[in-house]
Parts: sequence; C-alpha cells; structure tokens
Amino acid sequence: MSFAPLFQSSAVIILHALGAFTALMLGIVQLLLPKGSETHRICGYLWITLMVLVALSSFWINDIRHLGPFSAIHLLSIYTLFGVASGLRDARRGNITAHRKTMREIFWIALIGAGAFTLLPGRVMHQVVFGQ
Repeated sequence: MSFAPLFQSSAVIILHALGAFTALMLGIVQLLLPKGSETHRICGYLWITLMVLVALSSFWINDIRHLGPFSAIHLLSIYTLFGVASGLRDARRGNITAHRKTMREIFWIALIGAGAFTLLPGRVMHQVVFGQ
C-alpha cells in the first residue's frame, strides 16, 4: 500500500479522501460510544461536518461522467446532504429512533457503499490499496 497516488492527486481529491477516512473512523467510534452523552453529541457534530465536507467536495470530482459532469455516485452526495439534515432535525426533535436509523443508513450507504466504489480499477484509492 502506498499513499503516493493519493497525495499526487488534486487538492479536492485529497480533501475528499481524508475527510471520508476520518468520517469512517469517527463513525465507527460513534457506533460504539454510549448514546446521548455530551461526547456523543460533540463527535456527532464533527461527523456531520465531515460528511457534509465529503459530500460537497464530491461535486468537484468529475473523473466519471454519466450525467453531464456528474456520475450516479453524486446521487449519494445529495442523499447524504439531505440525510444529515434530516438526522440532525430528528435528534433535536427527540425522535431518536428516526435519528439512529438515518445516521446508520448514511454510515453504511454513503461511507461503506460509496467507499467500496473507490476501490474499482482506475480509481485513486484502488491504486493506493492495490498498487498500479
């Protein structure tokens, strides 16, 4: 494994990848921490910030184009933006069941699912993990 292909990429790809990786690690911590604590809230706000950063930065990554300058994976970015807003709203309203469901879906679909696509041949993370 070599991080050279990542750090030779554009600044937006580096920001996107590091944000996603950090969100992934923090998301795992969030899933394991006791819920409702101050630590959970602080980590949650940080995780939401990272997810918004990752989703927004994706719109400047246009290596794969299906819909004008975008690809189908950009639909996940839109889903993520609406999802984090919905999940935050649910938590503030005390609808913890809906909050938990939404945030877990975002974690599994937007981070794990979309992350799996970055390992396809020709993608930067494929080069990082598997070499040229």
